[in-house]
Amino acid sequence: MLQQQAQKVPEESPCPGCDQRCPTRPHTWALAAQGATVQQAERIAHCPACRRDFSPLRAVLGLGEHAFSSSVVKFVVTAAARFSSFRDAADAVRMTGISISENHVRRLAHEVGRELIAARDRKVVEHRRRQLEPRTEVVPEVVVVEVDGGRIRTRAAGAGPGVHEAQNKEDKVACLATLSGPTFATDPCPEPPDGFQCPRRVRRLVQQMKGLAGEATAPETRGEPAPPVPPSDEPRARPRWSPERLVRTCAASLETSASFGPMMAAEAQERHFYTAPRRAFVADGSAYNWSIHQGYFNTFGPIVDFLHAVCYVFSSAAAVTPDEASGWSQYVAWMRACGQGRVGDVLAALDQWQARLGEPPPGDAPTAEERRDPRRVVAQARTYLGNNRDRMAYPRYRREGLPTTSSLVESLVGEVNARVKSKQKHWIRSAGAESILQLRAAVLSQDDRLPRFFAQRPGCPFRKRGSLIRVLDDSPVQTAA
Repeated sequence: MLQQQAQKVPEESPCPGCDQRCPTRPHTWALAAQGATVQQAERIAHCPACRRDFSPLRAVLGLGEHAFSSSVVKFVVTAAARFSSFRDAADAVRMTGISISENHVRRLAHEVGRELIAARDRKVVEHRRRQLEPRTEVVPEVVVVEVDGGRIRTRAAGAGPGVHEAQNKEDKVACLATLSGPTFATDPCPEPPDGFQCPRRVRRLVQQMKGLAGEATAPETRGEPAPPVPPSDEPRARPRWSPERLVRTCAASLETSASFGPMMAAEAQERHFYTAPRRAFVADGSAYNWSIHQGYFNTFGPIVDFLHAVCYVFSSAAAVTPDEASGWSQYVAWMRACGQGRVGDVLAALDQWQARLGEPPPGDAPTAEERRDPRRVVAQARTYLGNNRDRMAYPRYRREGLPTTSSLVESLVGEVNARVKSKQKHWIRSAGAESILQLRAAVLSQDDRLPRFFAQRPGCPFRKRGSLIRVLDDSPVQTAA
């Protein structure tokens, strides 16, 4: 087939760069495909004005400037997005019989990642111009948009080998999911789940969520141990009320919230989210999350993650009580009140404790001891619950069959971090991290996004010559043995 296609190429062909007609000549080169290496016969031309060789057939066949078929490029890039490092991806590709280096895998991944960035930005522009059409005609019944952030290490660009000007940057991750579940006439789960009444699980949850922006840390355990949960011969049968996830797509970026909001809106527009009968926007109490909601999802029901409220309530209860047993009892009462929508009762109790303890000292808390100051812990809980009181109507959310936690995006952040976060990884700001985030988001989306992209991806008519191009990488810092 390749030979037949090459015979159809005329003896002169216009240059794709300057449109100057150039003579073509026969040429044979090795093309690496899955399972074999093909000797491809083609006709190439040289443009004296652009000083580059080009092939009239490369763009039609979807071939790039590398000596790989389009299916091999797709295989390599998918491995680079799924495995934890470019080295592991190169090893996996070589196990299939394809000879490729780690640097070559890195170049291909960043090349496709930049193309995904360009495609994403085009959709954002089309959405702003109201020209973006949904890619499906099915309108979902229930949808949820959840957003959260993580931390990745970055380094300065153009500073040579090694890590220079290391900084931690926040990568924003959004989960857009369609759900399936009924509505209820009454609250299907008025009592809190068993997991929020288990001391060990709650303490581990609070410890895991330490370090998040604006979070109050739990004081160290003291005094008598928490009362054990009495064992039950038969587990309590609770009807399932929480909606079931159907299809999840992902958006990730290092951009600011002002730029990330339009990316989320374009993704929601493509999936008919704005016309769904039941819509929810779930996030923690960070201000930028609710600026995105106000600007692009104000028709979605705002819901503050119940897990973050649990952490504030647990920390406050432990800070104002003399021992762990009484602190646990106070936590259970406040947690149940929040879950039942009685946030005002908890705020009134915290106001009384604040008046009894006094106002916290001004300024930030640089030390761990100062952060555990009961006055500061109670003040942070009052601020958090007070700012988000209108977004904590959990009985109504459960009746409408909407989620009350941001567990979908929390787990998604962990999947993204599995690729981009490590003590040895310092991504170049910001192009290196941004391109790999797009690849990771594409493979984590459950809509065959990467295969659809490669099915429409055109080839490159030019052939690469001379020295290798400069690479953006996340290679670890090499230390002397």
